Amino acid sequence: MKIPGSFILLSAVATAQTVIETSSFGHGAMVAPSRDGIPGWDLGGEGHSPQILSNKVILTPPYPGNTRGSAWSQTPLSHSEWSAEFQFRATGVERAGGNLQLWYAKDGKDKVGSASIYTVGQWDGFALVVDTHSGKGGSIRGFLNDGTTDFKSHRSVDSLAFGHCDYSYRNLGRPSVVRIKHTNAILEVTVDDKLCFSTDKITLPAGNTVGVTAATPENPDSFEIFKVVLETATPGIGKAPPIQQQNSNQQPIAVQQQGGAQQKQPLSNDPRSADAQFVDLGSRIQLINHATNNILRELGIQGSKAETRQTDLLQRLATKEQVAGLDARLQRLESTLLSIQRDLEGKDYRDRFNQLHETLRSSHLSLTESIKDNFLSVITASTPRMGFFIFLVIAFQVILAGSYIMYKRRRANMPKKFL
Repeated sequence: MKIPGSFILLSAVATAQTVIETSSFGHGAMVAPSRDGIPGWDLGGEGHSPQILSNKVILTPPYPGNTRGSAWSQTPLSHSEWSAEFQFRATGVERAGGNLQLWYAKDGKDKVGSASIYTVGQWDGFALVVDTHSGKGGSIRGFLNDGTTDFKSHRSVDSLAFGHCDYSYRNLGRPSVVRIKHTNAILEVTVDDKLCFSTDKITLPAGNTVGVTAATPENPDSFEIFKVVLETATPGIGKAPPIQQQNSNQQPIAVQQQGGAQQKQPLSNDPRSADAQFVDLGSRIQLINHATNNILRELGIQGSKAETRQTDLLQRLATKEQVAGLDARLQRLESTLLSIQRDLEGKDYRDRFNQLHETLRSSHLSLTESIKDNFLSVITASTPRMGFFIFLVIAFQVILAGSYIMYKRRRANMPKKFL
């Protein structure tokens, strides 16, 4: 049977999506051409430096904790209508935690930096927060600010969320896909192709900057970013050509090829192929090696500290010679005391003590008598005679009487004054 030469061409496209290169990464073969940085983006961290691998950016490592990481686009977004695709993964032990924020904020690098939604001050824009706030394994929430509210000092930041949904994002073993669609009519957020929340009461202005920040506590989650892609919708041109009539026994080749291609497509929308999975496995091994090196470095530091402490303790302890000398001295002292005890037990000193007591008593009596005699003789020799003492008393009284009489006479002969 002869196949007709005309084919059906299904090329009608209503709209075409254009990637905004200055605000995107991860949509190509590699996240960055080198590990030195992502073109058009500024990366920073506290407690560590974000690590760039072939297919992802590790904002916070699995070890140590209390770290922060950030990635900010250097160019503000000039489109008012856009859509964003954000792919991330969070892995950690059972009770680990942390939070991840996707920002669309004015002067984001300067106003937000590496802060989280709980530590940021006054900022202007939109933030999508991924954390375990709900206590049900995780949640995704939306926040808005016009630059007047200081989130860091606010008494209840959680109450400021305008939309949320529960989503268990930890330890899934695959990237989670979050899509945000913003037009003049709607702001919509979907997670793994399921609607999270939407509203028609919010319109975000153009000129804000896109950024991602992550923060972890002492027991951390490792947040990995695979893709941040922003697109803008531009109207397309053309309509679908008319479908030509053909024999019922014949099927268009283009339709058959298209159907075969659709059958060959995977059912899941996971973009990773076998090679991508191999690359991801290699990056995980590199991450484990990095964490292992950090642990070994910590163990080495702790070992050196333990050796230093042991050396200090050994220096403070006594040497074997000093201990031996002290033991010999104690033995000599013990032997001396034992000999004195044996001498005391072998002799009777009762008579000698009685003799000593009598000698002391007789010496005390003789000394007391001699002192008494000498004291009386001294007193008697130094005492004046009684007659002389009486004469002195009488003479003193006569002098006092004469002085008093003279005073009275002078008082009487003085001229009297009248007031």
